Amino acid sequence: MNGDLAEDVYMQKPPSFSSPDSTLLYKLHKAIYGLKQAPRSWFLKLSHTLISLGFHSSKSDSSLFLCFTPDGTLIILIYVDDIIVTSTSSNLIDCFIAQLSDNFALKDLGKLHYFLGIEVAWLADGSLHLSQTKYIRDLLQHAAMLDANPQPTPMVSTSRLTIDGSVAVENPTLYRSIVGALQYITLTRPELSFSVNKVCQFMHSPRLHHWKAVKRILCYLAGTLHHDLLLRPITDFSIIAFSDSDWGSDLDERKSTSGYCIYIGRNLVSWLSRKQKVVSRSSTEAEYRSVAAALADITWLQSLFTELRLPDSIPQIYCDNAGAVLLASNPILHSKTKHFELDLFFVRDRVQQQRLSVVHLPSQYQIADLLTKPVSGAMFLKFRNKLMVEPISTISLRGDIKQ
Repeated sequence: MNGDLAEDVYMQKPPSFSSPDSTLLYKLHKAIYGLKQAPRSWFLKLSHTLISLGFHSSKSDSSLFLCFTPDGTLIILIYVDDIIVTSTSSNLIDCFIAQLSDNFALKDLGKLHYFLGIEVAWLADGSLHLSQTKYIRDLLQHAAMLDANPQPTPMVSTSRLTIDGSVAVENPTLYRSIVGALQYITLTRPELSFSVNKVCQFMHSPRLHHWKAVKRILCYLAGTLHHDLLLRPITDFSIIAFSDSDWGSDLDERKSTSGYCIYIGRNLVSWLSRKQKVVSRSSTEAEYRSVAAALADITWLQSLFTELRLPDSIPQIYCDNAGAVLLASNPILHSKTKHFELDLFFVRDRVQQQRLSVVHLPSQYQIADLLTKPVSGAMFLKFRNKLMVEPISTISLRGDIKQ
């Protein structure tokens, strides 16, 4: 109701609104729920207010607003009418909330503990546990699998899903709703990225063996309900990425799967598991495309770092394909690489400018393996710990969280 409408919008008389003339139309001056212009008008009103208070919008993320003052830094992240405020000074936060309350009716919920379905647990050392325990429990209850037998991994290591191979599922709508919900869970559970991405590829025509793969993921979640993503306080802002691909792993289209995970210091901040859009003619090409995808994400992070006035460093990408590593620094253009020249020069230019380092890494240490293929139980547990996904104990929840 705070957004001011710039367009002329008319509406009929509401049923409960008394008026002497029922044939009149009413012109809206403020946005109301359900109006197409409402989200945009609200965001414009809020952003203009923040700018008047000394903030500026981030170029990396239009929902991020920054304010730098001699007393400290104030950062605000917006999602519709939910706002996260953080600062180097608690006094700045109190002052901002008082100023914002002069313009809008708001409610201060205190320390962040729940945001968009993500639960935040604060530990005594300043670490954060990000979890979706309630969301996962509701999903398991919706699928009638709350008491399912736990599985050690979300996908069998020998699993190779294809379009055909079994009969169609009886309720494709249920399949799509559960798989859609699983996508949101990957926000705090990166180890699920590959398995969820795989079952998402069959939403148009789900089969029985696809549904069994989804149930396997749900069984894994039932046994790891309290596993969370850990974020620790850091002073090292160096960017390190692990990039990998599984060449021609899609048996239907022979496209490769790209995967990468990016760390700031020791904290995992970004990850991806996705089928490549084109068929790669060699494993080197498939690996190089994954490196280019990781670099694109790193470039965005560096832009955000610049706006946040954080120290800059040369990022490193670890790749287990020696050919892809050599291509990144070798200025020679081979005939085999002409069909992916854009990715080739995108990475190579950064390496030549000494703004990127691509390093070879043995496959047994490649964390991104977990994001490109199903792995054995032992390897899954090893890499899951490297992805900073671990259980939070009941003791720490009771005693270590700042109230």
